[in-house]
Formats: sequence, structure tokens, C-alpha cells
Amino acid sequence: MLQDKKMDVALNNVLTRQDYLVTQGNDLARAFGNLTSFEHKILDYCFSYVKKEDTADMIYSAKALDIIHHLGLNSSGKNYQRIVKAFKGLNENTAIYLVITKPSGDKGILMTSLFDRIACFESGQIDFRFSRDVAKYVFQLKKNFYSFKLGELARVRSKYTLTLMKLWNANSMGKLTNTTLKGTLEEWEFWFLGTNNDGSPRTMPAGVFKRDVLKHAERELKKLYPDTQLFLETKKNGVKVVGYNLDIVRLHTHLDF
Repeated sequence: MLQDKKMDVALNNVLTRQDYLVTQGNDLARAFGNLTSFEHKILDYCFSYVKKEDTADMIYSAKALDIIHHLGLNSSGKNYQRIVKAFKGLNENTAIYLVITKPSGDKGILMTSLFDRIACFESGQIDFRFSRDVAKYVFQLKKNFYSFKLGELARVRSKYTLTLMKLWNANSMGKLTNTTLKGTLEEWEFWFLGTNNDGSPRTMPAGVFKRDVLKHAERELKKLYPDTQLFLETKKNGVKVVGYNLDIVRLHTHLDF
């Protein structure tokens, strides 16, 4: 029993320090802070292939040239290289952690990845399959929360704005209606910045994070959705910043003639 308790504490301490535990589909929107803006867009392109009738062993096929055209790029060798490099980044930077339970009741943490197969061919074809353990969460995300059109996501320039859009989408259950995003400073940093190569959390001074990350994402989101107002509240313990609440409000104007 003592060994069980020590192991339970050890697992909890590891995850709360640097990882995001996925327990439902919309958690995936918070789990990829390590991705670049370009990698986010490639991931969105991959998600667009998912259909409601798909099964966990489904292998999807994309063409590099189609991705290049979708992103408004020219078909140079450099851009083909960018596509392959982005898939390499997706393979390396989409770790997923899941709670699992054996039939005996023994609980644990499954350490896996979003993809279990990415194959790039000289013909330009790219085959990919989501991890079987994660597939159900991908299907939930696409069905219930992924309401942005692919073209809208492709226009976004900043990875911070992409992250904010996906958080908004997931927290409003795919409706893009009024919602409030809440989190500690550490959670916000994880969602937007991810982790270092050694797995430690990336951090910024709170004032810099607010100015260069949150406010930057706010400005671009408001340009994309002019009917949206954002109200950011800084939570403090004394003078120390401990978290943020962000209210996203859609404005609806009715004119009578």
C-alpha cells in the first residue's frame, strides 16, 4: 500500500509540473503549445480529413502540393521542405498523456503521441494515422468543437492567435459564443508557450507574457472577428500575478428601419 501511494504521488507530481492530461476532446486544444504557427496549420489540415464515420485505424492520405496551395505558397522546393519539416515537428512535439485503468482497477498514465504513423513519399503523398489511444479524442474534437473553417485558420499569422481561437472554440462547445477562459499563470504559459527540450515549462515574466502573447493574440483575433470584444482580468496574490481570466464576448447589433 505504501508503494502504491508513493507511485500515485510520483505520477501526479510529474504531470502537474509540465504536462497536460487529456481527458476529453476539447483538451487537445490546450495540449500543443510546443507547435509553431506553421505546424498548427498543418495539424488543422490533418484534422480536416476526419469524418464522423471514421475508425481508429484509419490511414489518411494528403498531397504536399495541395497543402502548399491551401496555405497560399508557391510550389518551390523550399516549401516542400517546410511541409516535411512541419510533419516532423508534429511527430516530435505532440506528446499526449491519458488516464487509464486496468480491469483490476489499477489506475495509471499512458504516455503516447497524437500520431502513430506519418509517412512522406517522394511522389508528394503523405500518409498519417492518429494514435489509436488518442483517436477517440480527435473524433470528439472534430465533431463537437472544431467549428472554424480551414480557410479561417490558414489566414492567422500568429501561433498565439491560433491557440486562443482553439481555446475559445473548445470552451464554447464549438459555438464561438460568449465564454470565459480561466487558468493559472502556469497553465496559460503551457497553453501558449509549451515546454523546453528537456520537458521543463517555458516561462516569461508575467508582464512580458501579457504584452507579447495575450495582447498580441487579442489584437489579431479582433481583426478577424470585428464583432468580438475581449476583456482580460489579471489575477494577483498581493503583487504577484497568479493567473488570468479572459472574457470573450460576441456583440450583436439589431437595427430597426
